[in-house]
Amino acid sequence: MQTNELYAIAKQVLTEIICIPSYSRNEDKTADFLQNILASHQIQTQRIGNNVIARSAHNSQKPIILLNSHHDTVKPCAGWDSNPHEAVISNGKIVGLGSNDAGGSLVSLLTIFIYFCKHPHPQYDFVFIASAEEEVSGTQGIESVIPHIEPIVFGIVGEPTSMRMAIAEKGLLVLDCKAIGKAGHAAHATGDNAIYKAMQDIEWFKTYTFPKISDILGPVKMTVTGIQAGTQHNVIPAECTFMVDIRTNELYTNKEVYEIICQHVQSEVTPRSFRLNSSYISTEHSLVKAAQKLGIETFGSPTMSDQTFMQQFPTIKIGPGDTLRSHTANEYILETEIEQGIQTYIQLLLSL
Repeated sequence: MQTNELYAIAKQVLTEIICIPSYSRNEDKTADFLQNILASHQIQTQRIGNNVIARSAHNSQKPIILLNSHHDTVKPCAGWDSNPHEAVISNGKIVGLGSNDAGGSLVSLLTIFIYFCKHPHPQYDFVFIASAEEEVSGTQGIESVIPHIEPIVFGIVGEPTSMRMAIAEKGLLVLDCKAIGKAGHAAHATGDNAIYKAMQDIEWFKTYTFPKISDILGPVKMTVTGIQAGTQHNVIPAECTFMVDIRTNELYTNKEVYEIICQHVQSEVTPRSFRLNSSYISTEHSLVKAAQKLGIETFGSPTMSDQTFMQQFPTIKIGPGDTLRSHTANEYILETEIEQGIQTYIQLLLSL
């Protein structure tokens, strides 16, 4: 199978999949479509929910590499000049919802998986997973699939990175905080203003620096993103609630960050989840070394992906497209970016 044939398959699949709505938790039709594409290449598939799984070999003794990207999308935002669910091809651009995030990566990994099914890698076998619920970090996405897959030596996660290799990405911890005071009349010196208590804690979130600073991801970043208190002008509020968005680095687990916060603030602090931890791969890993030899830039990613659910084995994140186009009106990917993605993926895997 020649690379030009791979390009043609990738572009055709992408233009067709754009036309199928696949919002998170409603990806059944794109899952059906992907299974049919793989079947047309005589590749058997397995389905877990809306996740599609395929293997390049069965009962092989070779180590297994995971090739993964997601086929769900966010809902279209305002401002589109065309139907988001219609692929518009013009001047080398493929415009459509999910074209960049993460359709380009999905079809590039799909086609190289087909390539390695027909031209086996001398050292590795592959598992391809088109996963669901990535955009909402859902429990029925890749997290529900990994326990059912054979031991994986490492994984490649396809997301738009301009074919730079993310060797670490920040985790996410969201906190709901409640400052408790005592109600009273605003005209008198009674009561205990919960807003003032919250302000003290908010100032701490603004100024505190966690001592462990990553060489790749930098410091843990905390941002207060919402606040609510009070019912009327003359009543001192007894409660003030606020939420905090925290982007963690690989030097802390989310639970460790939470425990440190609880030692410093007076508000009640409730984590929404500890699931979304930071991920990291050693710079000495063979995959990173191979990327360096090929001149692929490595970096630490501030955005989170399904890597967070693959802590059992090392992963990298790399894919065609630009992350700044994701979730925007008139989202697009360049045809040349898909071609570069396919070329780079194959070169990277053959260099191992």
